[in-house]
Amino acid sequence: MNRLLSTLLLIFFGLVLNLSATEDQRQRPAKMSPWLRLQSKVPTGRKVCAFVRITADADAVMKDHDCRDLASAGNIHIAEIPLNELNRLSADPRVARIEARPYGEILLDTLSHIIQADKAREGMNLPQAFTGRGVVLGSMDIGYDLTHPTFFTRDTLAYRIKCFWDMLSTDTIGSPFPVGRDYRTQEELLALGHSRDGMEQTHGTHTLGIAAGSGYDSPFQGVAPETDLCMVANAVSNNANLIDSALYDRFTFATDALGFKYLFDYARSVQKPCVVTFSEGSSQDFLGYDQLYYEMLDSLVGPGRILVAAAGNQGHVKSWFCKEPGEGSVGSFIVGSKTAYCTLKSSADFTLRLVSYGSSTNDTLLIRGSDVIRATDSLLKAVLPGVDSLDVLAYRSCYDPHDICYDLTFYRGLSFGFDYQLSLEILDNTNTVEFWKGTVVLSTSSKNSRLNAGLNTHNIHSPSSAPRVISVGATTWREGITNSKGEWKHYWAGHDGTRVEYSSMGPTMDGRIKPDVMAPGNNIISSYSSFFREANPTSSDFDWELATSTFRGRVYSWTSNSGTSSSCPAVAGAIALWLQAKPDLTPEEVLGVIRRTSRQPDPSLTYPNNVYGYGEIDVYRGLLDILGLTAITELSPVHTQAVIRIEGHSLVVQLPQSAGRSLRLRLYSLSGQVLHTWSLPSGEARYELPLPHLPSAVYALQLDGIPQVNGSTLVRIGK
Repeated sequence: MNRLLSTLLLIFFGLVLNLSATEDQRQRPAKMSPWLRLQSKVPTGRKVCAFVRITADADAVMKDHDCRDLASAGNIHIAEIPLNELNRLSADPRVARIEARPYGEILLDTLSHIIQADKAREGMNLPQAFTGRGVVLGSMDIGYDLTHPTFFTRDTLAYRIKCFWDMLSTDTIGSPFPVGRDYRTQEELLALGHSRDGMEQTHGTHTLGIAAGSGYDSPFQGVAPETDLCMVANAVSNNANLIDSALYDRFTFATDALGFKYLFDYARSVQKPCVVTFSEGSSQDFLGYDQLYYEMLDSLVGPGRILVAAAGNQGHVKSWFCKEPGEGSVGSFIVGSKTAYCTLKSSADFTLRLVSYGSSTNDTLLIRGSDVIRATDSLLKAVLPGVDSLDVLAYRSCYDPHDICYDLTFYRGLSFGFDYQLSLEILDNTNTVEFWKGTVVLSTSSKNSRLNAGLNTHNIHSPSSAPRVISVGATTWREGITNSKGEWKHYWAGHDGTRVEYSSMGPTMDGRIKPDVMAPGNNIISSYSSFFREANPTSSDFDWELATSTFRGRVYSWTSNSGTSSSCPAVAGAIALWLQAKPDLTPEEVLGVIRRTSRQPDPSLTYPNNVYGYGEIDVYRGLLDILGLTAITELSPVHTQAVIRIEGHSLVVQLPQSAGRSLRLRLYSLSGQVLHTWSLPSGEARYELPLPHLPSAVYALQLDGIPQVNGSTLVRIGK
């Protein structure tokens, strides 16, 4: 279920504020968000999970309206509300706002299955001192395989999943949750085997493997392989077929917020920092669906509590255009499937021209914004050849009450814009008018080549668009893989860490820069659900399989996928390593590290920007920054390609090949003092060096001599 259905139902019932022609006559919006107003008319005993802002006597309000208080932050509560109480609750003077909308969708581009490039692991070849140990990595997603060996330690001696809430579970007797139940012990988790949707979905198994998989017997290790794991399997459009219709209204963004709280609460209970990865989302809107949601998220994150979300995969399509003052007209041809919508926004009146180009005649429809506002319920209905009907709905922007938004919804039994080509054109010489594509597709036509407006911007998903959520876009390093059958598979051209075309771009609908940071998201290999593989052996997903592993009698796949769904967990894993170094990092401090240390792919741009944010994350430089080592001028910010590790009382240095000249290795304390220097003779590839007696701590090493290995690393000496 997405914003389209919400908008269609909203228009069908006409449940929006009637806007008069003058600003001072416009009424305030109703307390309930539009989707909830629809649910209040459902004559059943069902309950909905929603955000409620209560200004006084919260306990009494909950009791008076038979609500269950599930969580709160300040005066915002997540409540389970009987649908037949919504109207009475909204009329209660102690209630200021009630908000909810249905679940979103996963953000993995399932058409792309490409290997993780070697370059994508630079900055992820992390020092042994930082593997995520002592940090909780939370994940809310769909399609988890709880038995996958990547969720054990590398030697499989310890199981790393500590708790798991399956929102779709039907085993709910005694559960304190509004939907599903949770599982805590290794025995019940392994006996459960997979999330309820695990036979149909595998997205969560893949994304969590990127963030934190141990890799088992494969080279496909996640970024933070020693973190504790805590998961929530939620509901999205992809697994909605498993939802009991009687429980449908309990699956909303408020329920997702409860999932985030569950993950952070577990980390707090074991006194560990936590980063959560979320590769799902929905389109932003001007209706105000996200206002209380963002405030709740703001209260959940903080010191040692970081939320990371995927930016979205809409960057390859034209999403937005703007008609500036002085431009006579701006427009585009549009194509839609059956029912589709788009949105216009302006603070002043304007005229919209729609032209339907038939085989022999053209038909024109002119719509004035002020006419829509004056219509009953600010809803204007029209007819245009090539479209069965058109509804235009006006309402005030939730971000700026001076701006009026217009949702255009096109209804047709078949796709439109083909047999009848359809153009949309904004006519006005003085005012600014902006256009968001919604679910239509912007196109061009020889019928009028002048109508070709549209930029691939303004398409960041929510909640990645929230102010204190780390928004992640995707870079690409390679264009294809050779699968296990020896077949070359190609998808999405790109290399050298540039933005991959599908990665969504900002700004947000209220004008803020997003994404915040980028990470490799194209060509990523990670774990796949063995249960999905078993149930779907002929799935095209396995055309992108590179390897399999056998563990406890089951066959597990390592498969390539792409999308901001893949870059998001990579950043979450990186932040887990940073939290190990500084457990009380705040979202603002994380952004500060990202700002100071990220690689900037395009030097012609000013950073941050709406293409790359601050740039591509550099895990190692971030660690140096957090530990204060950037002040050591002799210490390179580049991680050495040599493998340096502690073995007993010796320091072992392994080079990629024999050294053609002598090398120098220096050992630094974190305060910057040189503690020891070794000279490494030429002609060797492996050195075993005696360690001086030092206190247990993290130290920095700088290796110099040949370009192939020049750089630094961190090691922990002692426990």
